[in-house]
Amino acid sequence: MLRLRVFVALAVVLVLGAGALLAFRDGSNGLLTLGDPGGVPDVSPLVLPDGAPDPFAYTEDRRGEFERRAAKGLSHVLYEKSPGGIVASARRTARWRPLAEQVASKSGLDADLIEAIVLLESAGRSDAVADPQLEGAVGLTQILAATGQGLLEMRVDVAASRRLTRRIQRVRGLGKPREAERLEALRRKVDQRFDPRRALEATARYLDFARGELGRDDLAVVSYHMGVGNLMSVVEDFGEGERPSYARLFFESTPSSHGAAWRRLAELGDDSSTYYWRVLAARDIMRTYRADRDALARENELQTAKNSAEEVLHPGDETERYESPDDLGDAYGDDDLRPFPNAPARTGLRRDRAMGELAGRLEVGRELYRGLRPEAYALALYMARLAREAGGGDAPLTVTSTVRDEAYQGLLAKGNPEATTNYSLHTTGFTFDVLRRYSGDRQAVAFQFALDRLEALNLIAWVREPAAIHVTAAKDAGALVSLLKEEG
Repeated sequence: MLRLRVFVALAVVLVLGAGALLAFRDGSNGLLTLGDPGGVPDVSPLVLPDGAPDPFAYTEDRRGEFERRAAKGLSHVLYEKSPGGIVASARRTARWRPLAEQVASKSGLDADLIEAIVLLESAGRSDAVADPQLEGAVGLTQILAATGQGLLEMRVDVAASRRLTRRIQRVRGLGKPREAERLEALRRKVDQRFDPRRALEATARYLDFARGELGRDDLAVVSYHMGVGNLMSVVEDFGEGERPSYARLFFESTPSSHGAAWRRLAELGDDSSTYYWRVLAARDIMRTYRADRDALARENELQTAKNSAEEVLHPGDETERYESPDDLGDAYGDDDLRPFPNAPARTGLRRDRAMGELAGRLEVGRELYRGLRPEAYALALYMARLAREAGGGDAPLTVTSTVRDEAYQGLLAKGNPEATTNYSLHTTGFTFDVLRRYSGDRQAVAFQFALDRLEALNLIAWVREPAAIHVTAAKDAGALVSLLKEEG
């Protein structure tokens, strides 16, 4: 995690010099606005105390917490891509649990992690194939042909396996399941990657080998996707002598700290750096499946309701929404919403001039639609700081949209195909959009780093839309609000 040595000038919010922020109807035009009849009040800066620690900087004594955050924050893809849904995938995977326990007991490995690899790699399908030519990943634990033949000492006759696979597909198409089963049995003999027991035993052999090379169970699991050689290079670039936990290696490697290790992880470009977190997420899914399948089904509904995990952070049936301009006015008055200033030099965020452009159609002022929940505002500032520290430069990011009420959302949905007519997280005040227009490649890369890191901390859910990045802040971002301190 980026260590913010002096967390000054992170946050600037609009506040009144005295008294609460009030909503009222201006007698001259009837528009609902904020502040004095003369306009928006002066900006008074809020800053963090000198030397305030970053509440999301990694320390080894918090490793368990960071592992849980990363597993939760990066679990969405398992729900989104599980064949037949996560409950069906967990059911298929659970069939192999007794075999996983047998293999784990012989090798001294954790059966939960072996089972998690099965869920993540194949969703419990022993005939899963990533490469039609069968040179690539195949079987319950997706073993490459070359790895199986060499390091894992499996029988893998790719040519024979391809011929049998074509015959299996043909007879299944002809409605001959028994003949297909006979051919599948033959295929398991010539290509042991299709044999569940052989596949799990081979995976255990790999993890045992990697553990010997890398000295840690967590690093061994990471190497299952990344490769031992690649991971050793990352560890060497990280430095500091002894082998770090993967949590430390991951969270302390940033563009500005252990930069060589971060660059090597980023250059892999195949999700290798987040593989361990997805294995932990798969482990948690299987534990939930055994303990409370209804809870897993509920989680699946939330995870798949949108293109990100935003409803997991703020379920619709548990989250307050703003229905009308009057509700927004009350929220500002109660400090449940904070105005979003246009102070790019101090905040690193530029407010788009069009923000709140439909307000006039509701006969209210645009200021109502220029604010966020305190947690989301602090998170936006933290995100901008991360991007700057990651080498993004001083050019601000442009925020195009913040809070809305349901009346405004309804108007927007009539002319904007990206705007939902259902539950919009913008109506909660936890969501904002950042324009996908950057000062250059360096800012784009730095902003992507900030998004990825915040997602790994389970502080945001985000999705890429045609014109903007749609970001939803978690309530946990309140740890940033608690550090804000009014000047003078």
